[in-house]
Amino acid sequence: MIPSTCAIAGIGATEFSKDSGRSELRLAVEAVRAALDDAGLRPGDVAGLVTFGMDNNPEIAVARELGIGELRFLSRIGYGGGAACAVVQQAVLAVDAGLADVVVCYRALNERSGRRFGRPVTPPDPDAGWHYPMGLATPAAMIAMVARRYLHDYGATTDDFGRVAVAMRRHAATNPAAWFAGRPITLDEHRASRWIAEPLRLLDCCQESDGAVALVVTSLSRARDLSARPAVIAAAAQGSGPDQFVMTSYYRSEVAALPEMSVVGCQLWEQSGLGPADVRAAVLYDHFTPYVMMQLEELGFCGRGEARHFLADGAIELDGRLPVNPHGGQLGEAYIHGMNGITEAVRQIRGTAANQIPGDGPILVTAGTGVPTSGLILRSG
Repeated sequence: MIPSTCAIAGIGATEFSKDSGRSELRLAVEAVRAALDDAGLRPGDVAGLVTFGMDNNPEIAVARELGIGELRFLSRIGYGGGAACAVVQQAVLAVDAGLADVVVCYRALNERSGRRFGRPVTPPDPDAGWHYPMGLATPAAMIAMVARRYLHDYGATTDDFGRVAVAMRRHAATNPAAWFAGRPITLDEHRASRWIAEPLRLLDCCQESDGAVALVVTSLSRARDLSARPAVIAAAAQGSGPDQFVMTSYYRSEVAALPEMSVVGCQLWEQSGLGPADVRAAVLYDHFTPYVMMQLEELGFCGRGEARHFLADGAIELDGRLPVNPHGGQLGEAYIHGMNGITEAVRQIRGTAANQIPGDGPILVTAGTGVPTSGLILRSG
């Protein structure tokens, strides 16, 4: 069990756009500087940097541009969006081990104006050899196979996927920082959006965004003396399921499932001493709408195949039983590989979110699914 000895003490982000007009390194530096300013810290206070294996900005370059000076801890986490919460876990481990007292996690990308993840590329790893020859060369195409099996196994329809998209866009509509601020959609608009890879429509797929996000992790005792209200890291976990592939796994006995998220969820509940009923709101990695439904099931908010019923009664709305992605998620706010979801969780803990969920209960955050993944539980402190 990870004791609640660390906290997120600062958050920072650039604007979210489709063409940032500047380099990814500049975006990273802007976000880190904003996070340090939020915490009331200086670059010289930073002893460690953690980012994604896919980030193009070396830790030493970020440190050099900010004037951080010496670093005592550097780390990167692989598996794309699955790293989002794991970078925070890595920072916690460094702080708890006494390796670095202040660690900054960052992710910067020009994913719309630069390399677009939705386009086929040279197979990135040996696992791709199993599905690239069959034409499954984009994330949407790979996940469409699992989505089709989910519909078959549980009697769900593409309208159920649409209900997720509509809710996320509704939440984004009242978030001034969201790309889709003021632009909700209807279920009919979802139905009319073009196919990307059947049964996934355009509005089932997350955005392609430019931007950067950074987080400052330090000990809880130090965080309490800094500028902003700390968000206590009550639990942090990583997980990979049996027979794991990337982006999804076709050779398991049960295809329409995300066992890696179950591995993470079990650790989160055990570490924190909490359960699904205790969660005030959930920030779920919504790169594709069916994976939101499957996460609800894997994390124990409803039974296997029951997410469609959970959605039907408005449970994920802002006033529902489990508000999901009050900021609009990656479907509505921006796709910054899940890092903007962590900043939303911190805002919810601080009471400063655009769509603030009442109460003082904990906030659950998840990272990318279909790959080895990670999760967090944040609480006030």
